[in-house]
Amino acid sequence: MFGFTLMLVVFILGYVAIALEHSIKIDKAASAIILGVLVWAVFIIGGSSILSLNFSEAWKEFLHSTAFLDFKEIHPHASLVEQIRYFIVDNQIVEHLGEISEILFFLLGAMTIVETIDQHQGFKLITDKITTTSKVKLLWILSILTFFMSAILDNLTTTIVIVTLLNKLVDDKKTRWFFASMVVIAANAGGAFSPIGDVTTIMLWIGGQVTAGNIIAMVFVPSLFNMLFPLAIVSIYLKGTFERPEENPEDSQVFTSPFERKLMLYLGVGALIFVPVFKTLTHLPPFMGMLFGLGVIWITTELIHKNKSGEDKRKLSVVGVLKKVDIPTIFFFLGILSAVAALQSAGHLALASHWLDKNVHSIYGINAAIGVLSSIVDNVPLTAGAMGMYKIMTPAMAAASQSPEYMHHFVQDGAFWELLAYAAGTGGSILIIGSAAGVAAMALEKIDFIWYMKKISWLALIGYFGGIFIYWLQELLLFHM
Repeated sequence: MFGFTLMLVVFILGYVAIALEHSIKIDKAASAIILGVLVWAVFIIGGSSILSLNFSEAWKEFLHSTAFLDFKEIHPHASLVEQIRYFIVDNQIVEHLGEISEILFFLLGAMTIVETIDQHQGFKLITDKITTTSKVKLLWILSILTFFMSAILDNLTTTIVIVTLLNKLVDDKKTRWFFASMVVIAANAGGAFSPIGDVTTIMLWIGGQVTAGNIIAMVFVPSLFNMLFPLAIVSIYLKGTFERPEENPEDSQVFTSPFERKLMLYLGVGALIFVPVFKTLTHLPPFMGMLFGLGVIWITTELIHKNKSGEDKRKLSVVGVLKKVDIPTIFFFLGILSAVAALQSAGHLALASHWLDKNVHSIYGINAAIGVLSSIVDNVPLTAGAMGMYKIMTPAMAAASQSPEYMHHFVQDGAFWELLAYAAGTGGSILIIGSAAGVAAMALEKIDFIWYMKKISWLALIGYFGGIFIYWLQELLLFHM
């Protein structure tokens, strides 16, 4: 039990170090990668005692897998320690690294595409059309734009695009932090109701728990109010105007024609929109569609700048742009997701899920808890855990159960799955590191964790629980009246 508890203690201490980044003067990426390594180190050192607790679903599945049988055939006299070492190093780390790499390459591709558009001053075409200097008006414009964009693209890509735009619109750092944080709430809300807007919704859609049309119809209104409640509150006390930043002299030196600006804006946004289309057509992971789009843009920049002088060509090529991409963000994601993966493999998440199932016999209570937990732990393994714990029921199975009314919530397009998509998608807004969108905004704008907790978390909580109330009201009006 000591090793199992120690993993959790190390995880919490690592999160505290990330949260106190500005106080301890250590970059959060450094804390994250050390956290990711240490949690796995504790796991493999105390593997025998940790797995003997029988909390790990992954270990149980492994013992009945062909991979374990193959290992036993090759190493018939392998000890339990060797079996555990093989399970952790050759099975779990490899499996989770594959999943994590999909996210990292997706993020790297999206950041490079957005940075390429920006380097060609493509976003200037959009920022020039936003003429307002009113904080409230800009907040509504950006939030609504983010909400619908994240449903078409996804919340991570949309956040990167909008925060980059924001950097061109608002000069004051703290004002920009506030706007970027509200963008995170809007992005997560917009991604929750769309089958392609958030990783967790994609998982439920592919898994057959929900259908595309139903998730849009039933989760759109709660998601909309998740954004509107905080917006309405902020609009009451947010006053004044903002100043635009002065144009960077270095940017103005880079020569781009109006044609090149338009081409890169349309091509870049088109590449981002094409990602879900590519996934639907090929059934390949989204990161491949993102890398395909990046490849097309890379070739295009090479061709249109081939006759330019060395300096301009260097700055406008993807090779030059890659030097500006925020690589520490990639390491931060790697560390955080690795640490969470270790907790998933060891059984911490499964234990939490079983506790919820045993003590909270309400779909609203279970999903509300999952959503709040997703602000601390990545929502992908939480959703995966819920999908593993609760199976899709057929109407006949639900009717034959001891509690048919409760079990009916678990049929395809049942209330449990709809509410899970909402909660897992929007609960991450409560903390800045609770969602991919939040982590991206934090990295791009260097938003302080404690500042976000003081200024934004309470707004996100109101939006989150307000959306759950709206869903309950919607269910009441549609099915119980």
